[in-house]
Amino acid sequence: MTRTVDATQELAAFLRTRRERLDPHDFDLPSRRRFRRTPGLRREEVAELAGISIDYIVRLEQGRGLRPSADVVEALAQALRLAPAERAYLFDLAQQRPRNADTLATTAAPPLARMVADLSPLPAMLMNHRYDILAWNDEMARLLLDFDTLPPSQRNAMWLCLRHPPMREFYLDRERVVREGIAHLRAAWAAHPHDRALSDLITEFTTHDEEFARLWDERDVKVNGRGRKAMRHPAVGEITVDFEVLMPLEDPDQRLTIFRPADDESRSALDRLRAP
Repeated sequence: MTRTVDATQELAAFLRTRRERLDPHDFDLPSRRRFRRTPGLRREEVAELAGISIDYIVRLEQGRGLRPSADVVEALAQALRLAPAERAYLFDLAQQRPRNADTLATTAAPPLARMVADLSPLPAMLMNHRYDILAWNDEMARLLLDFDTLPPSQRNAMWLCLRHPPMREFYLDRERVVREGIAHLRAAWAAHPHDRALSDLITEFTTHDEEFARLWDERDVKVNGRGRKAMRHPAVGEITVDFEVLMPLEDPDQRLTIFRPADDESRSALDRLRAP
Protein backbone atom coordinates (compact mmCIF):
# COMPACT_ATOMS: atom_id res chain seq x y z
CA MET A 1 0.00 0.00 0.00
CA THR A 2 1.39 3.39 -1.03
CA ARG A 3 1.26 6.04 1.65
CA THR A 4 1.29 9.77 1.09
CA VAL A 5 4.38 11.78 1.97
CA ASP A 6 4.52 13.32 5.42
CA ALA A 7 6.38 16.44 4.31
CA THR A 8 7.32 17.48 7.85
CA GLN A 9 8.87 14.14 8.74
CA GLU A 10 10.54 13.77 5.36
CA LEU A 11 11.99 17.27 5.67
CA ALA A 12 13.41 16.33 9.06
CA ALA A 13 14.90 13.08 7.76
CA PHE A 14 16.29 14.72 4.66
CA LEU A 15 18.05 17.45 6.63
CA ARG A 16 19.56 14.85 8.99
CA THR A 17 20.86 12.62 6.20
CA ARG A 18 22.31 15.53 4.21
CA ARG A 19 24.03 16.87 7.34
CA GLU A 20 25.46 13.48 8.27
CA ARG A 21 26.99 12.84 4.87
CA LEU A 22 29.15 15.98 4.92
CA ASP A 23 32.84 15.88 5.79
CA PRO A 24 33.70 18.49 8.46
CA HIS A 25 37.19 18.84 6.96
CA ASP A 26 35.63 20.35 3.82
CA PHE A 27 34.41 23.36 5.80
CA ASP A 28 36.27 26.27 7.32
CA LEU A 29 34.90 25.74 10.81
CA PRO A 30 36.40 26.64 14.20
CA SER A 31 38.46 23.85 15.73
CA ARG A 32 36.42 21.81 18.21
CA ARG A 33 36.69 18.38 19.78
CA ARG A 34 38.83 16.02 17.72
CA PHE A 35 36.59 12.99 18.09
CA ARG A 36 32.99 12.90 16.86
CA ARG A 37 30.42 10.42 18.00
CA THR A 38 28.34 10.77 14.85
CA PRO A 39 29.30 11.27 11.17
CA GLY A 40 29.00 14.54 9.34
CA LEU A 41 28.47 18.04 10.64
CA ARG A 42 27.01 18.80 14.04
CA ARG A 43 23.73 20.70 14.25
CA GLU A 44 25.49 23.73 15.69
CA GLU A 45 27.86 23.75 12.72
CA VAL A 46 24.98 23.72 10.23
CA ALA A 47 23.34 26.49 12.24
CA GLU A 48 26.54 28.53 12.07
CA LEU A 49 26.95 28.02 8.32
CA ALA A 50 23.30 28.85 7.60
CA GLY A 51 22.99 31.75 10.04
CA ILE A 52 20.11 30.02 11.83
CA SER A 53 19.69 29.31 15.54
CA ILE A 54 20.64 25.86 16.82
CA ASP A 55 17.20 25.51 18.40
CA TYR A 56 15.55 26.05 15.02
CA ILE A 57 17.72 23.37 13.43
CA VAL A 58 16.85 20.95 16.24
CA ARG A 59 13.12 21.56 15.83
CA LEU A 60 13.35 21.11 12.06
CA GLU A 61 15.19 17.81 12.44
CA GLN A 62 12.70 16.63 15.03
CA GLY A 63 9.80 17.27 12.66
CA ARG A 64 7.94 19.66 14.92
CA GLY A 65 5.76 21.07 12.17
CA LEU A 66 7.78 24.16 11.30
CA ARG A 67 7.46 25.63 7.83
CA PRO A 68 10.73 27.43 7.06
CA SER A 69 10.67 30.49 4.85
CA ALA A 70 12.23 30.52 1.39
CA ASP A 71 15.20 32.45 2.81
CA VAL A 72 15.78 29.81 5.48
CA VAL A 73 15.46 26.99 2.94
CA GLU A 74 17.97 28.70 0.67
CA ALA A 75 20.39 29.18 3.57
CA LEU A 76 20.08 25.49 4.49
CA ALA A 77 20.59 24.42 0.89
CA GLN A 78 23.80 26.42 0.68
CA ALA A 79 25.05 25.30 4.09
CA LEU A 80 24.45 21.63 3.23
CA ARG A 81 25.92 22.09 -0.27
CA LEU A 82 22.91 20.53 -1.92
CA ALA A 83 22.99 19.60 -5.59
CA PRO A 84 20.39 21.35 -7.80
CA ALA A 85 17.94 18.42 -7.66
CA GLU A 86 18.35 18.13 -3.86
CA ARG A 87 17.79 21.85 -3.50
CA ALA A 88 14.57 21.67 -5.51
CA TYR A 89 13.46 18.72 -3.38
CA LEU A 90 14.11 20.65 -0.16
CA PHE A 91 12.04 23.57 -1.44
CA ASP A 92 9.23 21.18 -2.37
CA LEU A 93 9.24 19.61 1.10
CA ALA A 94 9.11 23.05 2.68
CA GLN A 95 6.27 24.02 0.29
CA GLN A 96 8.22 26.95 -0.99
CA ARG A 97 8.70 27.71 -4.64
CA PRO A 98 12.44 27.52 -5.36
CA ARG A 99 14.16 30.61 -6.62
CA ASN A 100 16.42 30.24 -9.62
CA ALA A 101 19.92 29.21 -8.73
CA ASP A 102 22.53 31.99 -8.74
CA THR A 103 24.62 30.17 -11.36
CA LEU A 104 23.70 31.81 -14.66
CA ALA A 105 24.72 30.51 -18.07
CA THR A 106 27.18 32.65 -20.02
CA THR A 107 28.60 29.88 -22.20
CA ALA A 108 26.98 26.90 -23.87
CA ALA A 109 27.17 23.58 -22.08
CA PRO A 110 29.28 21.40 -24.43
CA PRO A 111 26.68 18.61 -24.79
CA LEU A 112 24.05 21.19 -25.72
CA ALA A 113 26.36 22.91 -28.19
CA ARG A 114 26.89 19.54 -29.90
CA MET A 115 23.13 18.96 -29.95
CA VAL A 116 22.59 22.32 -31.65
CA ALA A 117 24.97 21.24 -34.41
CA ASP A 118 23.39 17.78 -34.64
CA LEU A 119 19.91 19.25 -35.16
CA SER A 120 20.92 20.32 -38.67
CA PRO A 121 19.19 20.77 -41.10
CA LEU A 122 16.72 22.38 -38.69
CA PRO A 123 17.81 25.88 -37.61
CA ALA A 124 18.65 25.77 -33.89
CA MET A 125 20.31 27.93 -31.27
CA LEU A 126 20.96 28.00 -27.56
CA MET A 127 20.13 31.03 -25.40
CA ASN A 128 20.04 31.90 -21.71
CA HIS A 129 17.28 33.72 -19.82
CA ARG A 130 18.64 37.09 -21.03
CA TYR A 131 18.31 36.02 -24.69
CA ASP A 132 22.10 35.90 -25.01
CA ILE A 133 22.86 33.59 -27.94
CA LEU A 134 25.36 31.00 -26.70
CA ALA A 135 25.48 28.56 -29.63
CA TRP A 136 23.94 28.17 -33.08
CA ASN A 137 24.18 25.97 -36.13
CA ASP A 138 24.89 27.02 -39.71
CA GLU A 139 21.21 26.89 -40.65
CA MET A 140 20.27 29.41 -37.94
CA ALA A 141 23.11 31.70 -38.96
CA ARG A 142 21.97 31.62 -42.60
CA LEU A 143 18.38 32.30 -41.59
CA LEU A 144 19.00 35.16 -39.14
CA LEU A 145 22.55 36.49 -39.55
CA ASP A 146 26.17 35.42 -39.17
CA PHE A 147 26.61 35.73 -35.40
CA ASP A 148 30.37 35.31 -35.75
CA THR A 149 30.54 38.78 -37.29
CA LEU A 150 29.16 40.35 -34.10
CA PRO A 151 30.95 41.05 -30.82
CA PRO A 152 29.69 38.82 -27.98
CA SER A 153 27.91 41.77 -26.33
CA GLN A 154 25.64 42.07 -29.38
CA ARG A 155 24.79 38.37 -29.65
CA ASN A 156 21.48 38.86 -27.93
CA ALA A 157 18.19 38.15 -29.67
CA MET A 158 16.39 41.13 -28.16
CA TRP A 159 19.29 43.51 -28.79
CA LEU A 160 19.41 42.42 -32.42
CA CYS A 161 15.67 42.88 -32.87
CA LEU A 162 15.71 46.35 -31.33
CA ARG A 163 19.13 47.82 -32.07
CA HIS A 164 20.56 46.06 -35.15
CA PRO A 165 19.30 47.95 -38.25
CA PRO A 166 19.22 44.94 -40.65
CA MET A 167 16.93 43.10 -38.22
CA ARG A 168 14.41 45.86 -37.60
CA GLU A 169 12.28 44.88 -40.63
CA PHE A 170 13.06 41.16 -40.52
CA TYR A 171 9.92 39.99 -38.68
CA LEU A 172 6.63 40.56 -40.47
CA ASP A 173 4.74 40.93 -37.17
CA ARG A 174 7.51 42.81 -35.45
CA GLU A 175 5.48 44.34 -32.63
CA ARG A 176 4.17 40.95 -31.52
CA VAL A 177 7.70 39.50 -31.54
CA VAL A 178 9.02 42.43 -29.53
CA ARG A 179 6.06 42.36 -27.15
CA GLU A 180 6.52 38.65 -26.45
CA GLY A 181 10.25 39.12 -26.00
CA ILE A 182 9.69 41.90 -23.49
CA ALA A 183 7.16 39.81 -21.58
CA HIS A 184 9.80 37.07 -21.32
CA LEU A 185 12.46 39.55 -20.16
CA ARG A 186 10.14 40.87 -17.45
CA ALA A 187 9.60 37.34 -16.13
CA ALA A 188 13.36 36.71 -16.24
CA TRP A 189 14.01 40.03 -14.47
CA ALA A 190 11.76 39.00 -11.58
CA ALA A 191 13.26 35.51 -11.42
CA HIS A 192 16.86 36.83 -11.43
CA PRO A 193 16.70 40.04 -9.36
CA HIS A 194 20.47 40.09 -8.78
CA ASP A 195 21.49 39.64 -12.42
CA ARG A 196 23.26 42.94 -13.05
CA ALA A 197 23.85 42.19 -16.75
CA LEU A 198 20.12 41.71 -17.30
CA SER A 199 19.26 44.90 -15.39
CA ASP A 200 21.83 46.84 -17.44
CA LEU A 201 20.39 45.43 -20.65
CA ILE A 202 16.86 46.49 -19.72
CA THR A 203 18.13 49.95 -18.72
CA GLU A 204 19.82 50.29 -22.11
CA PHE A 205 16.64 49.32 -23.93
CA THR A 206 14.32 51.58 -21.91
CA THR A 207 16.72 54.50 -22.31
CA HIS A 208 17.39 54.23 -26.02
CA ASP A 209 14.33 52.53 -27.52
CA GLU A 210 10.92 54.19 -27.22
CA GLU A 211 9.07 51.07 -28.38
CA PHE A 212 10.70 48.94 -25.69
CA ALA A 213 10.04 51.57 -23.00
CA ARG A 214 6.36 51.78 -23.96
CA LEU A 215 5.83 48.03 -23.95
CA TRP A 216 7.91 47.50 -20.80
CA ASP A 217 5.63 49.87 -18.92
CA GLU A 218 2.65 47.66 -19.79
CA ARG A 219 4.12 44.99 -17.46
CA ASP A 220 3.08 41.99 -19.51
CA VAL A 221 4.63 38.76 -18.24
CA LYS A 222 4.81 35.63 -20.37
CA VAL A 223 7.24 32.83 -21.13
CA ASN A 224 6.55 31.68 -24.66
CA GLY A 225 7.82 28.16 -25.28
CA ARG A 226 6.03 27.48 -28.56
CA GLY A 227 4.71 29.53 -31.41
CA ARG A 228 5.07 30.77 -34.99
CA LYS A 229 7.13 33.54 -36.56
CA ALA A 230 6.94 34.99 -40.05
CA MET A 231 10.13 36.48 -41.48
CA ARG A 232 11.22 38.35 -44.59
CA HIS A 233 14.65 37.08 -45.60
CA PRO A 234 16.59 39.33 -48.02
CA ALA A 235 17.76 36.38 -50.15
CA VAL A 236 14.80 33.96 -50.28
CA GLY A 237 11.77 36.04 -49.33
CA GLU A 238 9.10 35.20 -46.76
CA ILE A 239 9.60 32.26 -44.41
CA THR A 240 7.24 31.10 -41.67
CA VAL A 241 8.59 28.84 -38.95
CA ASP A 242 7.14 27.06 -35.95
CA PHE A 243 9.45 27.28 -32.98
CA GLU A 244 9.86 25.15 -29.88
CA VAL A 245 11.86 26.13 -26.79
CA LEU A 246 13.20 23.33 -24.58
CA MET A 247 14.83 23.69 -21.15
CA PRO A 248 17.34 20.94 -20.29
CA LEU A 249 17.05 19.51 -16.78
CA GLU A 250 20.82 19.58 -16.28
CA ASP A 251 21.18 23.19 -17.46
CA PRO A 252 17.93 24.99 -16.61
CA ASP A 253 19.29 28.45 -17.47
CA GLN A 254 19.85 27.41 -21.09
CA ARG A 255 17.07 27.30 -23.66
CA LEU A 256 17.27 25.25 -26.83
CA THR A 257 15.27 26.90 -29.62
CA ILE A 258 14.41 24.90 -32.73
CA PHE A 259 12.76 26.22 -35.90
CA ARG A 260 10.71 24.03 -38.26
CA PRO A 261 9.21 25.21 -41.55
CA ALA A 262 5.51 25.88 -41.15
CA ASP A 263 4.55 25.18 -44.78
CA ASP A 264 5.93 23.85 -48.05
CA GLU A 265 6.94 27.29 -49.31
CA SER A 266 8.96 27.93 -46.17
CA ARG A 267 10.55 24.48 -46.39
CA SER A 268 11.62 25.25 -49.94
CA ALA A 269 13.03 28.62 -48.88
CA LEU A 270 15.07 27.01 -46.08
CA ASP A 271 16.38 24.43 -48.57
CA ARG A 272 17.53 27.25 -50.84
CA LEU A 273 19.35 28.89 -47.92
CA ARG A 274 21.27 25.66 -47.29
CA ALA A 275 22.27 25.28 -50.91
CA PRO A 276 25.98 26.02 -51.56
